[in-house]
Amino acid sequence: MRSPRAELVAETAITLLAERGMRGLTHRAVDEAARLPPGAASNVARTRTALLELALERLNELEERQFADVGTSRPPTDRAGAADLVARLLHAQITRDRRRTLARYELALEATRRPELRTMYDASGRHFREPAVALMAKLGSRDPVTDGRRLVVFAEGVMFYALAGAGTDTVPSLDDLRRDASDFLTALEPPTRDDPQDSRP
Repeated sequence: MRSPRAELVAETAITLLAERGMRGLTHRAVDEAARLPPGAASNVARTRTALLELALERLNELEERQFADVGTSRPPTDRAGAADLVARLLHAQITRDRRRTLARYELALEATRRPELRTMYDASGRHFREPAVALMAKLGSRDPVTDGRRLVVFAEGVMFYALAGAGTDTVPSLDDLRRDASDFLTALEPPTRDDPQDSRP
């Protein structure tokens, strides 16, 4: 179990990443922002890489908790329920958990330059992929792995557009996200047996 001080350092690192970017995250900045004695952050995470890994571990913990809270372990079996689930997750990431999402973007960019962080970041993607695959399987997808990946790509695009892309001037409402998610899921639905484009037996 992580110590309270290590958790404080991790949370402060996440906040600094979101507010100041990668260049604003230093051990000294963490000490100052968390009101810790000089050198405290270094005692918890001695190197910069260790500090980044600590922040990523904390993000993974919080996101696992969030996914559990909205019931991804028991995915809905109908498109309306699935669209609502996706919309609520996205809305939370864009609004209430904006700090965490921005910090993850900073870590994603840094991971392109740090192979040791890349490995850890890629592994953390299972927090998004596994629930997406399970959701698509419940909806009857013929290829839940592929459709789950497509759903993750859709979700990532929505979040980036709202937080860092061209859509930062407007926060999408829960209804907007629910409609967009429903349209996306509809496009992934398998064709009916009467569909002439479906050549499968």
